[in-house]
Amino acid sequence: MRSLWIVLVLVLGSALLLQVVVASESRIPYARFRSLAESGELAEVEIRDGVYIGRTAPGLSASAPRSYRTGRIEPTEKDLLADLDGRGIPYTRVADERGLLPYLWLALPLAALVAMVHLVSRRATAAGNVSSAATAFGKNKARLYEERGATATFRDVAGSAEAKAELGEIVDFLKAPERYEKLGGRMPRGVLLVGPPGTGKTLLARAIAGEASVPFFSACGSEFVEMFVGVGAARVRDLFSQAREKGTCLVFIDELDAVGKARGIGGSVGGHDEREQTLNQLLTEMDGFDARTAMIVLAATNRPEILDPALLRAGRFDRRVHVDRPDLAERREILAVHGRKVVLDADVDLDAVAAQTAGLVGADLANIVNEAALLAARRRAAAVRQSDMEAAIERGIAGIERRGRRLGAREKLVVAYHEVGHALTATLLPTQDPVRKVSIVPRGAGALGYTMQQPREDRYLWSRQEILDRLVVLLGGRAAEAEAVGDLSTGAQDDLLNATELARRMVRELGMGQGVGLSALEPRRPLSFLGESRGAPSPGAGRECSDATAREIDAEVARILADAEARARAMIHERRATLERIAARLYEVETLSGDEIRAMMTSGEA
Repeated sequence: MRSLWIVLVLVLGSALLLQVVVASESRIPYARFRSLAESGELAEVEIRDGVYIGRTAPGLSASAPRSYRTGRIEPTEKDLLADLDGRGIPYTRVADERGLLPYLWLALPLAALVAMVHLVSRRATAAGNVSSAATAFGKNKARLYEERGATATFRDVAGSAEAKAELGEIVDFLKAPERYEKLGGRMPRGVLLVGPPGTGKTLLARAIAGEASVPFFSACGSEFVEMFVGVGAARVRDLFSQAREKGTCLVFIDELDAVGKARGIGGSVGGHDEREQTLNQLLTEMDGFDARTAMIVLAATNRPEILDPALLRAGRFDRRVHVDRPDLAERREILAVHGRKVVLDADVDLDAVAAQTAGLVGADLANIVNEAALLAARRRAAAVRQSDMEAAIERGIAGIERRGRRLGAREKLVVAYHEVGHALTATLLPTQDPVRKVSIVPRGAGALGYTMQQPREDRYLWSRQEILDRLVVLLGGRAAEAEAVGDLSTGAQDDLLNATELARRMVRELGMGQGVGLSALEPRRPLSFLGESRGAPSPGAGRECSDATAREIDAEVARILADAEARARAMIHERRATLERIAARLYEVETLSGDEIRAMMTSGEA
């Protein structure tokens, strides 16, 4: 914009200067020039090749021209010169030595005008790039990793042994497709990786490309869908067109649910919805594979339950690989991989860390190692110690310590009784995991204290008695408050929610209630790795039972919870002295280990 203003100023200035020059010389007829000469108004005359230029005397009006110009007439030139001699007006005959100067004065406005037109045209071209950018919307945004760029291999993927074994066939096919074609076999056109977030689905896809040494196209499902209708379908076409040019390759679509959601979900209007057009194009492209082309489409999602059934039928994503949470041995492998990137002290026991992180995925474990390194750097240590790892685990599970949140003396004492109630009941019940730590230091958004238990092993089944004992532990904090303080607080809100949900599932889904029968009264829930959505109906909504059965269920849930609370109160009442002693110690030091609690319980019983 600034350069445009400069050009405009040059044009206007040149035009004004030319106007001044032109205004200072007046072109008149030859007769008028002779008359001025005869009247004595001309002070001097210059004779050039083709013109006479007469300059006026200085004393004339300021509005009058300072010089006059007329054409030269050869036959009358002698008469004009005689008149000038008679009037004493000097005249001079000069050659035309101005050269290019007049032409430059004339060319300057023209050049400025040309420059302005050029700038305007450039800006018009830049504006036109908006439309060209609009056409570029149809180009896919997938990142292409050539053979040398796909550096990840299966050695970089810790754990996921079953998934790697399943995907090994894909690698073998990409390396030697002729061996399968000779037998008439055909690899799946699409492989869908499903599992909880952070389990390494994207890393597995990159490892397949690295093992097979083939080009790897990586895109995210959300990159296809735009606000402009037809853009997503165009990007899908462009992606598969580029992939076919590479021949043997992998096409990876992360977060497939962003583009592959079942049609008709979300209030879309028929087939005019942009996302549905993109999905239709993806279905068409996967159907249009050349059987001789060794191109495989991989996709990853956390929500397989919402995918369109047409995507999951045979001939499209007909192979599903479940990437599950790592078990104890796999967590140890993952911690070792990430531990190589930091300086670990000799006292770090990765086996102990793996045992304390049951249920966590690879991304969580990587974050724990990184947090431990940050904690060590914060205290300016030379290496990461075991205490840093344990602090990082607590930070990841319970949240950040909030020592700035000061509790009053009474509140602090209530929280101490509450947490010791959980710890006592968990220690006294042999079916429950042992207590590792109890703390009354506020953490996270609302936790005023916490009791951390360490699983003995990875569990996949729970008996009825284990669940009933778990209810006792959940209600142990509330029972301890009632026993020691004589009143109840709001601190047990989360415990009551968890206990009620667990008891209701026992009755409605697991057939563990008395008098209700073996019927599963909860509608079947689709497989989901993200838990219940916020918009999901509550357990009682849309129930598949009569009102009478619903009343029986409510009564049975209430009975189970009442029995659990009665057991918790009896256990706490029987060990009231132990409760007081441990709570007083916890009130003083704010944090106790499981070993300290067990030692205090043993000494009290002795």
